[in-house]
Amino acid sequence: MTHSANSPEHRCFRLVRRRHLWVPTWRGWLLLLALTALLLFGLQRGVYPFLALDRPVASEILVVEGWVPNYALKRGLDLSLEQKSRFLLLTGGTVSGEVNPQRGDTYAQWATERLQRFGKDLTHVHPVPSPELLPEPVRDRTYASAVAVRTWLTEQNIEVHSINVLTLGPHARRSRLLFQKAFGPEIEVGVIAIKDREYDPRVWWRYSEGVKEVLSEGAAYLYARVLFHPG
Repeated sequence: MTHSANSPEHRCFRLVRRRHLWVPTWRGWLLLLALTALLLFGLQRGVYPFLALDRPVASEILVVEGWVPNYALKRGLDLSLEQKSRFLLLTGGTVSGEVNPQRGDTYAQWATERLQRFGKDLTHVHPVPSPELLPEPVRDRTYASAVAVRTWLTEQNIEVHSINVLTLGPHARRSRLLFQKAFGPEIEVGVIAIKDREYDPRVWWRYSEGVKEVLSEGAAYLYARVLFHPG
């Protein structure tokens, strides 16, 4: 059987062809909807615990990210005193997005000043700011903080076998990952996640702050895990 010059195949210059398309039945659509709902429910319930990893290790060194709120900062100080930590290191680079910062202010410096208000022993507390000027833009401030801590410990001739990093909520897993990248596999990195008081982590999706933080940290963790490669 031959096709006429006016047939669909001739008109399309044989660039397309007719195919049979399989589509789900109503039972199939129902199963797909059920699986999608189950997946969304699992993500909704499981993503926060996954990101807000809380897994400290035995260590004399506690690192606190200097941008965390006062209650998290104070918890870090209390933990360091309770556990008789040898060093409490405060991290953070140049302050940005805050009200009236002074030129050269760093989150590490700000965290030190905030801790002084609690009137406790701070002899073991050391600010470790990230460098203000680098040969190329900082792609991840957490990684830059980790490198600054590693450099400070090396300059102080401190032998390191393990460290703990204290941070806020769903930032924890990414912080641990980036500190591990900076220190290498020979150093054990633990993490302490402090609950964010701006929303209830059990129902984070009901709060705008919770949705913003969980989604942004989820995307940032995927980037750090898959695409970020330290120079």
